[in-house]
Amino acid sequence: MILSDKAILQSIEKGEIVIEPYSRESLGTNSYDVHLSKHLATYLSEILDAKAHNKVEHFEIGEEGFVLRPGTTYLGSTLEYTESHKHVPFLEGKSSVGRLGIDIHATAGKGDVGFCNHWTLEISVSQPVRVYAGMPIGQLIYFDVQGDVETMYNKKGSAKYNTRSPLPLESMMWKNAF
Repeated sequence: MILSDKAILQSIEKGEIVIEPYSRESLGTNSYDVHLSKHLATYLSEILDAKAHNKVEHFEIGEEGFVLRPGTTYLGSTLEYTESHKHVPFLEGKSSVGRLGIDIHATAGKGDVGFCNHWTLEISVSQPVRVYAGMPIGQLIYFDVQGDVETMYNKKGSAKYNTRSPLPLESMMWKNAF
């Protein structure tokens, strides 16, 4: 079941969902709009290695915006810090963003119960497009979980993205044993 606007508000009041900063205007019928932060990053290497720690260069979007170009993976982050202690959050791009040819995640649209952080966006574009810090970029949809959760994400020893940061985080695939 997807939470309605009233259910999202009730979960915020109970502390089951945390959104900072929170704006009532960002609450939709059954979702919450999140915004692009000023932080972007790109990988330094042309060839990425799944077994290596691929380094990134962080930079900020200025007032004039920033032009994203095809062929580059951009890591962005949401302005909002979120926590979900009872529901599974899903991040989807806004239709207005998709209509500009912007994809905000390659694969990682689902969060976990216990995820507490800013969301890292895996941004790619089909043609050059100028983006701005603070623009609506996606929407969080919350699903009920059936049954008790044994280990919340923020308590898992194997969780790779637990350190709170407003900066986009690069892939930690290299931490997996394979």
